[in-house]
Amino acid sequence: MTAARSRLFSPHFFVMCGFTFTVFLSAFQLLPTAPFRILDLGGSTSASGLFLGFLTYASAGSAPFTGAIADRIGRRRTLLIASGVILLCAIGYAITTSVAVMLALVLVHGVFWSGLLSASAAHLTSLVPEDRRAEGIGYWGLSSVAAIAVAPPIAFWIMGHGGWRWICISCGCLTVVMGAIAWTLREAAQAAPPHPAPQHPAPRTFTIEWRVLIVSITLFLYTFGYGAVTSFSAMYADAIGVTPKSLYLTLLAIVILMTRPLAGALADRRGHRRVLVPCLAMIAVGLALLPLAASRTLLAASAAVFGAGFGTAYPVFVAYMMRDVSAARRGAAFGAILAAFDTGIGTGSTMVGWLIERFGFPAAFGVAAALSALSLPYFLIADRRSPERLALQSPD
Repeated sequence: MTAARSRLFSPHFFVMCGFTFTVFLSAFQLLPTAPFRILDLGGSTSASGLFLGFLTYASAGSAPFTGAIADRIGRRRTLLIASGVILLCAIGYAITTSVAVMLALVLVHGVFWSGLLSASAAHLTSLVPEDRRAEGIGYWGLSSVAAIAVAPPIAFWIMGHGGWRWICISCGCLTVVMGAIAWTLREAAQAAPPHPAPQHPAPRTFTIEWRVLIVSITLFLYTFGYGAVTSFSAMYADAIGVTPKSLYLTLLAIVILMTRPLAGALADRRGHRRVLVPCLAMIAVGLALLPLAASRTLLAASAAVFGAGFGTAYPVFVAYMMRDVSAARRGAAFGAILAAFDTGIGTGSTMVGWLIERFGFPAAFGVAAALSALSLPYFLIADRRSPERLALQSPD
């Protein structure tokens, strides 16, 4: 007889889902509209593209440190501080008429954004039972997917009816809600993992989780392609005559929503590594279909295969890595993961745009597919060389 499964859903879990939904609803009202504000202020198209780039790279560069700081000072306190600073950034966006000031503010925003994400992810992981971790992270991740789906149309409606300052007011109000939710949170109990890593004294400094960061380069290799399709799939559809232009991203979101919870539960039962490996292969295959896509059918097939792999890989990877991270170091671990994830997205968006200009869409997407194909052998090698993994010799 199988043992009863641990309880996954709780009021606290749903509060964190609401918190994450609010975080991404605020951010993704700002991100698609800020480039238009920069253009209105006399900035160039290149400068408008720097807004997302600066946010992404500031987040990626600071995440290993802000995650470690969250472990040291407390995740609830980190969420409150980050919410307060991001509120000040929203006010600054509303009142400035300088492109340079906007770009300076978004660098600050990116640093505290990384702290927000690392601390909230570490807090959520403390709520999820070990035997349902991938499933729980998958369900929680749907709150950000849902926010990203609805935020841009809301933002453009607000901007069309009220202008840029009302975007900032909306983001500021949502940030206040974030802070209010953070205020109600309590620090979760820190239980030891069932597969404990070698124990070390609690760090006195804000140290980086280097082991997690090294293995997380896997995420960089495949999120490069995600940055590419997020920025250029609509342009590619237009170039090959496929309508609607948003077909790829729409199908991608649908597939993620459909597959992520089911795959997370499967990974918890069958083993995280066993599910992650085919997901990495599916990501590479999905991207490899893109240069061949000369029809709606092939474009849809690429989105479906890529979405099934990509939507499942992240929560399963996180659950797998958290096995060997003590509860006191989860913020630092999430910071390392976020650094690799965001760097891949930002680099993919930037580099693929340059490649498209010089070599065309097929070559650019071919490079993304080649990098994603490296993620599987890299993960297998880096994971096997991990001291903790060598000590455990677990088949998971």
